[in-house]
Amino acid sequence: MGQLVDGEWRRGAVGATKEEGDFRRQDAGFRNWITPDGAPGPSGEGGFAAEAGRYHLYVSYACPWAHRTLIFRQLKGLAPLIGVSVVHPVMGEEGWTFETDFPGATGDPLHGATHLRDIYVRADPHMTGKVTVPVLWDKARGTIVSNESSEIIRMFDSAFDAITGNDVRYWPEDLRPRCDELNERIYDTVNNGVYKAGFAATQAAYDAAIGPLLESLDWLEGLLAGNRYLAGDRVTEADWRLFTTAVRYDTVYHTHFKCNRTWLRDYPNLWGWTRELYQMPGIAGTVRQDHIVTHYYRSHPDLNPYGIIPVNPVIDWDAPHGRG
Repeated sequence: MGQLVDGEWRRGAVGATKEEGDFRRQDAGFRNWITPDGAPGPSGEGGFAAEAGRYHLYVSYACPWAHRTLIFRQLKGLAPLIGVSVVHPVMGEEGWTFETDFPGATGDPLHGATHLRDIYVRADPHMTGKVTVPVLWDKARGTIVSNESSEIIRMFDSAFDAITGNDVRYWPEDLRPRCDELNERIYDTVNNGVYKAGFAATQAAYDAAIGPLLESLDWLEGLLAGNRYLAGDRVTEADWRLFTTAVRYDTVYHTHFKCNRTWLRDYPNLWGWTRELYQMPGIAGTVRQDHIVTHYYRSHPDLNPYGIIPVNPVIDWDAPHGRG
């Protein structure tokens, strides 16, 4: 049997090939879109119109993919419109649970479910495969809209603007090609790169992952020496997609995932950028290092069999970031 990793099976199951020893992430299974008028989006079916109070978000504070959606919910003023349920940070053999014996874990007030898998089965009683966060739930139709974080944040970026009056775009027309270019490299070598290094089952697989990760950190440091943000002088989705990995790097990825050639704080531009984004209005409340550290060190027994949480660096995220 494989081991659940952030809701996905790895090594000998769905997540990775045992022969090569490398970590391979699967695609999401629900790919519908909320649109202003309920018209079909780029994938899936139509009928998911933007409405206040209709949708609900299931997340883990520990998961960087779910974290993206919490950030966009804040940036776009969607907190009054879209409720949130938070799973317990420790994920065992039965996946994410709604236990409430950890600060910030909310349970499931919507359905009273005990496990996140119960939400998936409500949407599709015959579903098989992975159970992941985030999950965007439609209360009106009683089903899952999407469990693909990159698409949920784009829905949040534009679908509800007529309701909120917030028309700031984080994937603006003029920067879309640049954002997509940045996202492609950052996802492969950094967002997913830390996982490929951390869950490598052979030295060759680890070496193949860690080299591109370190090269990309150097590239990002140089990029931020000349740019205020990744795509120029405006914060875009590319920044926020990288941020959720950056804010976890020194507390979990450096040590737990063996990405320990350098700390993120060894990169002055990247470190200042990370703290600047953290200090933007509403963002600090989406970052729960207690959930992050507890999840990673206590949910991966093949990497940390005794569940020991290291002392970790003390980071003052509110210290001046020095970026003007």
